[in-house]
Amino acid sequence: MTTTDTILERDSSAFTAAAKVVARIGADRAESSSDIEVRDPHDDSVIGYVRDFDVDRALEAVAAADSAGRGWAATTPRHRADVLRRWYELLIENAEDIALLITLEMGKTLADARAEVTYGADFVRWYAEEAPRSAGTVREAPSGGGQLLTRRVPVGLAVLITPWNFPLAMATRKIAPALAAGCPVVVKPATLTPLTTLFAVQLAVEAGVPGDLIQTVTTSDSGAFSKAVLADPRVRKVSFTGSTGVGKVLLRLAADNVLKSSMELGGNAPFLVFDDADLERAVEGALRAKLRNGGQSCIAANRFLVQSGIADAFVEGLTERLAALQVGSGLSEGVGLGPMVDHKAVHRLQALVDDAVARGAVPRTERSVPGSPGSYFRATLLDHVPQDADVVTTEIFGPIAAVQRFSTQQEAVTRANDTEFGLAGYVFTESLDRAFSVADSLETGILGINQGVPSNAAAPFGGVKESGLGREGSSEGLEEYQETRFYNLALRHTE
Repeated sequence: MTTTDTILERDSSAFTAAAKVVARIGADRAESSSDIEVRDPHDDSVIGYVRDFDVDRALEAVAAADSAGRGWAATTPRHRADVLRRWYELLIENAEDIALLITLEMGKTLADARAEVTYGADFVRWYAEEAPRSAGTVREAPSGGGQLLTRRVPVGLAVLITPWNFPLAMATRKIAPALAAGCPVVVKPATLTPLTTLFAVQLAVEAGVPGDLIQTVTTSDSGAFSKAVLADPRVRKVSFTGSTGVGKVLLRLAADNVLKSSMELGGNAPFLVFDDADLERAVEGALRAKLRNGGQSCIAANRFLVQSGIADAFVEGLTERLAALQVGSGLSEGVGLGPMVDHKAVHRLQALVDDAVARGAVPRTERSVPGSPGSYFRATLLDHVPQDADVVTTEIFGPIAAVQRFSTQQEAVTRANDTEFGLAGYVFTESLDRAFSVADSLETGILGINQGVPSNAAAPFGGVKESGLGREGSSEGLEEYQETRFYNLALRHTE
């Protein structure tokens, strides 16, 4: 139900390769009154178009997926596993082209894009292995006379709404468990980065997924799409990754039909560094936790809470690493920080810095950006950031490191938990006792202990408080697309 029409005409071999990638997506030439432009944030040039579908087309996608889903649910877990395994292999075979496409439409460096391909493909491989392992139980009725059986069954048609920051991984993290469970899906990728998802879905079809089972709907009217699709009685599940504000709207819509819901929402991750931390390890961990994907990650370190005894050395070390980063096109060798996704992001980040400095924060890095039409923002470290600065309470979603200092462990924990969010957190200490004591005290769903990138396909990903509901990844991610059925089997006693 999706179409693409591209104008990737550049001289470089990189853009030639990208043109070939996008051409493989194909074009189901449906009627559409308008197109959505896809732009390269490096120079704001148009790299392609996708169709801007209306509500009627979205509902057609629901109907097609629902129809195909009946046959898919009847397939064996082994068949679904084999198809997913082939999809994984195709993703790996096309890894370089996918990484290039991610960099072109999202801006992240090729190194980050390659890492995303590995991460995103890992979800497909994981759920290929989980598909035949769907859990069930058998137990004797406590009162005797029968057996109590449970089994897991597909929840039904799932609507998957993905963000722009990880256009492959956020799609595979939702699509793979849905397919493994036996569910059809309607996927709505972000309008800023639809090409990667379209290409990944095309590879899934090549791998053996029925053509109508995955419906990809690109639209600029997300509100109308959500209202119409979530009101359709054929839809039984919604999974969303994005802002808490939008997540709350979707939950209200989902309530009308009592849809099973997974929400991976906003974050405000604290990064705690104690005096006994290994300084080099902490600085390296901070760099990875802050700058992965240019800081445009829901689990990116937001607030750096550093104990007073190590704070000056930590700030000096991190400042040196940030200042050395080369800023430029993600396609260029040696670049450590690509452009932000668009100009709106740059203006928002600059406003956060200006507010913090006006309130007394001390900038430790230069604030100039490269002379370019692209949406660039240099990595920035702010020291002595006051508690009332917007950068402390807002999800930054960019390369700004806001450093605050603390004296005691209890002070650090109290300040870390002083937020409505609870997605991820980080603790750096050489004390095992402190690591677990702090970990047990932090109100987060994910915690990196001496680790700047805690995400893993084999682990449950999700938050507490206003950071969301449900989990993605691991066996819990499969359960999000299943319902539990209970059978009470009466047994007649015979002699």
